Amino acid sequence: MAGGGFCKLPDGNVVVAITLPHPAGGPGSGTPVRVLVHAANRARALTRLRNAGLRAVYLRGNAEPPTPDEITAVLHHPDGLLWRARPERAQELWHPIRALLRPAIPVRRPA
Repeated sequence: MAGGGFCKLPDGNVVVAITLPHPAGGPGSGTPVRVLVHAANRARALTRLRNAGLRAVYLRGNAEPPTPDEITAVLHHPDGLLWRARPERAQELWHPIRALLRPAIPVRRPA
């Protein structure tokens, strides 16, 4: 089950933070990731995640709201949709959602 929460900003927008199992298979797939979304409301934030390819994402409760550092990170990113591995690599930088969901392209070597 995903853990997560939200924080309502003074301008009425929200920042939603959700902890999910790594959606891509392969090495590191057991590592949970923390996903941040900036949107007008909670429903739109979840819709943004679903449109990005994370189909079965729900927010139940507010057990793990975003920290002030997470809010700052997502507000200063042009896409407003970020992720990073958590908690094993706390020093890791935030990545755009494209880096999490892009398919792995096998490298072909000439024979």
